[in-house]
Amino acid sequence: MDTEERRRGILDTARREGSVGVNALSDLFKVAKETVRRDLHVLEEHGLVRRTHGGAYPVESAGFETTLAVRTTRNVPQKSRIAAAAADLLGDAETVFVDEGFTPQLVAEALPQDRPLTVVTASLAVATSLAAVEKTSVLLLGGRVRGSTMATVDHWASRMLSEFVIDLAYVGANGISREYGLTTPDPAVAEVKAQALRSSRRRIFAGIHSKFGAVSFCRFAGVGDFEAIVTDAGLTSAEAQRYSLLGPQVIRV
Repeated sequence: MDTEERRRGILDTARREGSVGVNALSDLFKVAKETVRRDLHVLEEHGLVRRTHGGAYPVESAGFETTLAVRTTRNVPQKSRIAAAAADLLGDAETVFVDEGFTPQLVAEALPQDRPLTVVTASLAVATSLAAVEKTSVLLLGGRVRGSTMATVDHWASRMLSEFVIDLAYVGANGISREYGLTTPDPAVAEVKAQALRSSRRRIFAGIHSKFGAVSFCRFAGVGDFEAIVTDAGLTSAEAQRYSLLGPQVIRV
């Protein structure tokens, strides 16, 4: 196996498993740990993985995106804390957009159920989880359903969104960076997110620390478009301060 084949194998493993460790890769490919570290460094330079202590995880891109089913198994305690903190920012909003994705789904489930609330969403999972809540009205956007995320996209969803004035949008992303803003792999998804932001008076990003610094294919917003960013303590205080200088309040939980 030559170098390029090994690096493709490392990337395939990372995408299949969700993350990889240097020790395990060294055993799997029968090479020295330092060789694996060099491979991960090259893959990171190409924007394909992000390095962690002792390993790496894949960056979502135009050609690769994790499914909703996979996302529900990763970093659940952190995502639950983020969701609760984001829901606490609801204020007096009566109409709320909740994005597709597992963290936004957790935000939806953390919203108060003892007051009237209208939730607009493209996510079938969000709609299903809130449908039985007595005081919550759910508006599910129409459109083509993406099997990987179980959410609707394309012009049907965007057009429906364009007719609303929404108090608050809870938005997720595949990547967020100070230079490139918020990104996602699929242009159809990016358009729905962008329209949700255009239709909303207030905007909150909720996402785990591993999203930060990652860049995907389609940009749909800038960091300064949000009043608040809610993440976990895995994002360093220094980095949080750099994001806050662009406008939003950064909350680490």
